[in-house]
Amino acid sequence: MPNITDLDHQIRSSLDRLPPITLEQMESIKLMNRLDTKYVATKRQLIELLKLVEGKYYVQEIGQYRVCPYRTTYFDTPDHSMYMMHHNKRARRVKVRVRTYLTSGDLTFLEVKNKNNHGRTKKKRIQVPSIEAAPHTEGVPELVQKKAHIPFSTMHQVVQNMFERITLVNMAKTERLTIDFNIRFHNFETGRDADSDQLVVIELKRDGNVYSPICSLLRDLHIKPTGFSKCCIGMVWTDPGLKQNNFKAKVMRLARLNNLG
Repeated sequence: MPNITDLDHQIRSSLDRLPPITLEQMESIKLMNRLDTKYVATKRQLIELLKLVEGKYYVQEIGQYRVCPYRTTYFDTPDHSMYMMHHNKRARRVKVRVRTYLTSGDLTFLEVKNKNNHGRTKKKRIQVPSIEAAPHTEGVPELVQKKAHIPFSTMHQVVQNMFERITLVNMAKTERLTIDFNIRFHNFETGRDADSDQLVVIELKRDGNVYSPICSLLRDLHIKPTGFSKCCIGMVWTDPGLKQNNFKAKVMRLARLNNLG
């Protein structure tokens, strides 16, 4: 049975068979009326999917990298108000995070993500010198107050993740597919760590309801749409003291899928 290193090697080898697309070429893909759908799969399923997308998708290439590392740190209030918005199934919810693109000279942004009651997600961001400098960067406190309606000064770092990302673009350039794997979590409050093991998080971002080649391929591989919040799952996996009743069924499904991997 292949170990994780073998599977990762197969994933990277599969990417070598896809034509590249640069960041500059990606700039033309605006997706102004964007719909986002998440899926959770295993590394084995991802290897099969990458075989099926040959001739249908480009892979984003940054320098020599087709698999790019990211680091994201999430902030919350002492009572975990933003986590609880998601746990309590509030239609409107918000996340505040700092994301670093580790293949782009550690390019770092403070981001505020708002999800409305129609399922649409909007993101506003400001470039910051580093995560430590974010609270003191011009415009950051104002952005967080305006979009999250919570003073940034009352927030602290709760959980961080590091992961590897593949980005695919269909030939018609009407959709992007981000594929995240090897997700590792660290909880700043408990000191606990966790990782995603065999799990892969796929997010389809497409322009409205246009035809998507990937949807039928995902169905063929029995990969179904499902929610996966890296922030919330990371917190649940690393803090047993959190209220998590509404996440228990999802955590059990993820464990079953991981065991199948």
